[in-house]
Amino acid sequence: MDDAIPLLVCDDSSMARKQLIRNLPPSWPLQITQAENGLLGLEAIRSGKGRIVLLDLTMPELNGFDVLARIRDEGLQADVIVISGDVQQEAIRRAKTLGALAFLRKPVNPMELEAALLALGLEFPALASQPPDFAPRCLPSVNFRDAFRELANIAMGRAAELLGRVLNVFIRLPIPNVNILEVGELQMALADAQGTQQVSAICQGYIGGGIAGEALLIFHDSEISDVAGLLNSQMDATSHLELLLDLAAIITGACLNGLSEQLGIQLSVGHPLLLGQHCAIDELIRLNRPRWKQTLAVEISYALENHDIQFDLILLFTEDSVPRLQRKVELLA
Repeated sequence: MDDAIPLLVCDDSSMARKQLIRNLPPSWPLQITQAENGLLGLEAIRSGKGRIVLLDLTMPELNGFDVLARIRDEGLQADVIVISGDVQQEAIRRAKTLGALAFLRKPVNPMELEAALLALGLEFPALASQPPDFAPRCLPSVNFRDAFRELANIAMGRAAELLGRVLNVFIRLPIPNVNILEVGELQMALADAQGTQQVSAICQGYIGGGIAGEALLIFHDSEISDVAGLLNSQMDATSHLELLLDLAAIITGACLNGLSEQLGIQLSVGHPLLLGQHCAIDELIRLNRPRWKQTLAVEISYALENHDIQFDLILLFTEDSVPRLQRKVELLA
């Protein structure tokens, strides 16, 4: 259609793009383009395919903040609505400062999306029916790994928002890694999380709705005193452990709650256990190898901006949980 409005959906998750396209008012004449990272999205905007841009923040190649900055610096014509799982107040402030006209939380509410689009002031004819030359909207295919990564991304963002408020810092968020791992592969993943430092690790089991697993939160010992400094806390052996347990409750609890809400289940979370303190990853593996075997692993690293502090959260779902998770995810995708 000649009068179709070019709209770009820029998000690395095929599930997020599919959900957004589905939620666009079906009668509106839109020429939809998809981009799976910030660089491709910027190219599409430069070529005139992004009069309206629905933009994610956490993406490979070029994140959403950088895309907004380049749109501004290059004087590109694009009305940007950020739709993100990173719901920290600082993320919202930065996005709007860089030129975003609206900020919506993932998963997006269709009515809020329509209201944000109407607020742009563009002409969206209220067509009674789909005209003959209205091109069908192409929906991306979504596999389980990508879909579950998007769920983890949203849950991760909620945990970061809470942690950021507690510590009064901005949390830099990664793209979660989602993989089915054998115990040997899990050992390699944990070794990567450790690096060359000694670590302390807190484990919390969870179960509900036919799904079970363990959340493993890994702290580099050298960083705990820095966190205590942010909280103006004095450190001794007792307070060190209390701080670990408090941080685990915040990060793990918020992330699991975010997953539970999206999956429509209720997860009961066990008491946090100190798996190891001032020890190496090999020792953690040796102590827990019989329990972990093959697992669905979700790896998330939280980094505190302007501080050399990082927490590694690894959610380990039992092998028996995977079919149930797949059925749940299929209903969402």
